[in-house]
Amino acid sequence: MTVLRSILFLIVFYAVSALLAVGLSPLLLGGRKPLMAIMRLWGRLVTAMLRVICGVRVEVRGLEHLPPGAALIATKHQRMFDIFGSFAFLPDACFVLKKELVSIPFFGWWALRSKMIVVDREGHSTALRKLVTDARDRMREDRQLVIFPEGTRKNPGEAGDYKPGIAALYRELGLPVTPLALNTGLHWNVSRGFVMRPGTIVFEFQPQIPPGLKRAEFMRQLETSIETACARLVADDR
Repeated sequence: MTVLRSILFLIVFYAVSALLAVGLSPLLLGGRKPLMAIMRLWGRLVTAMLRVICGVRVEVRGLEHLPPGAALIATKHQRMFDIFGSFAFLPDACFVLKKELVSIPFFGWWALRSKMIVVDREGHSTALRKLVTDARDRMREDRQLVIFPEGTRKNPGEAGDYKPGIAALYRELGLPVTPLALNTGLHWNVSRGFVMRPGTIVFEFQPQIPPGLKRAEFMRQLETSIETACARLVADDR
């Protein structure tokens, strides 16, 4: 039954996503705010479909740790739901995306027009400088900048490999960092297949890391906060 429900969900998910992305594509000619409103609607629709079709609830914890307005969020990355699920509860999310994603028709166009930050991972120092410049611009718009410090998806329980991008943003923006733990990999596309396992997906904000720490201490605190909380969420779910 879980497999059949998962197949039904994926059919409905891709149909609704295509309807919104293609059917509302004329909005790409306008401003950013209507696009973000559609993305928030998309996130909420997907969240509702998960609950109704697959028996997967979504719970957001620790919102008291998320500052109002501009925010720098560092989060674990397990499944693609980490991105569009977050649209449902972040007021004005801006994700740091690898440049390969913007070549995807419609997805890439929406990402560019909504002013997500695109990073060329082969660009090294040039890419890092552009990341910081773009981040400063987005902070002036009071957006929630979300970065995956590991740079790629990991399975639940898999050890982290934290990259320097988040340290550069932390240093140059002078903002606190809000770590975000999650357990999406236990319920969305289990084992990176197509099965949606019933239960509860949890997004859990952790206490902020204050600005001004030395790089090594900041990275230590960030990794400890995210990895410890994720391990707890995984253990509580099994």
